[in-house]
Amino acid sequence: MKILDWYILKRYLFTFLMMLLLFIPIGITVNLAEKIGKILEKEVPFHAVAQYYLDFTIYFANLLFPIFLFLSVIWFTSKLANNTEIVAFLSSGVSFSRFLRPYLIGATIVSAFALVLGLYLAPKASKGFNTFKYKYLKSSKDIVQTHNIYRQINDNDFIYVSSFDPKSKRGNNFTLEHFEDNVLKYKISANSITYKDTTYRLVNYIKRTVGKHEDIIETVRRKDTLLPFDVDDLTPVEYIAETLQYGELNRFIEKEKQRGSSNIGRYEVVKYKKWSLPVSVFILTIIAVAVSSVKRRGGMGVNLAFGITIAMVYVFFDKVFGVMAEQSDFSPIIAVWFPNLLFGILAGYLLYNAKR
Repeated sequence: MKILDWYILKRYLFTFLMMLLLFIPIGITVNLAEKIGKILEKEVPFHAVAQYYLDFTIYFANLLFPIFLFLSVIWFTSKLANNTEIVAFLSSGVSFSRFLRPYLIGATIVSAFALVLGLYLAPKASKGFNTFKYKYLKSSKDIVQTHNIYRQINDNDFIYVSSFDPKSKRGNNFTLEHFEDNVLKYKISANSITYKDTTYRLVNYIKRTVGKHEDIIETVRRKDTLLPFDVDDLTPVEYIAETLQYGELNRFIEKEKQRGSSNIGRYEVVKYKKWSLPVSVFILTIIAVAVSSVKRRGGMGVNLAFGITIAMVYVFFDKVFGVMAEQSDFSPIIAVWFPNLLFGILAGYLLYNAKR
């Protein structure tokens, strides 16, 4: 690798690392200032707080990874332009494509790190981060569906509960329907269902078995029995997809599809973002170089202002389309990849003009 490649690559990686080391402590400080009252009120152990902010660091870095990279590339490339170093490179016979090469090498390194972070490190950190938040800072009722729960448990069984309390593990107006070859074989209903140890307690239990000529009805005031589902499967927490590594996430999504979950869009958005994030590293790197490689009147401030504007627009599109996929029938894969497609076109346009 030539001197130019080493020079730019080191600046690329060093500035990105410095950007992380600058903004992550700021994020921790702001978060701690906001949460310190509840932490002291709940008398949270110090080791739990320390683990929370370690998980917060990884969670926060993964969440804003592309923005940190984008701003860091604009920062150091603008400095090169203001010092007329880029003019010197290009005047010596180096083409713009050749000048861009070390940026793409750096983007490859950062993209590989982003992929490992998203597939393996961030899920574990997200689990610790969210568990702490809902244990000490928020109500656990905010993270599960508690009304009108309808789910397909397996190929043959469907359940319904009109309301469910995750703390007491008790539901009202429970129904289980068992089908074979799309024909109803029996239906179980109860006024309430409560999970205790490994069994379920059903109050005012009624089981109707569909017969060829007449139905068989069994009624019991109270019945303790086993059922083909786990209570945690009944109402998984909303953030569960963020806590699963990629293989686990794929299996979880397939399982939830069979159960007729209404949160498939939310889970698939998390899945596709694990792959779209590394790709966005290349797109934002190209945009940043194209924008900041020209020396402008007003200096670095103009490039940073333009860069921050683009970053905010990127975040806006990412959030809006993500919410659309989570709360409607909008395709999750389109929602996740559309911002990259749009900004990929912008990157191509800016790069073409920068070469000229």
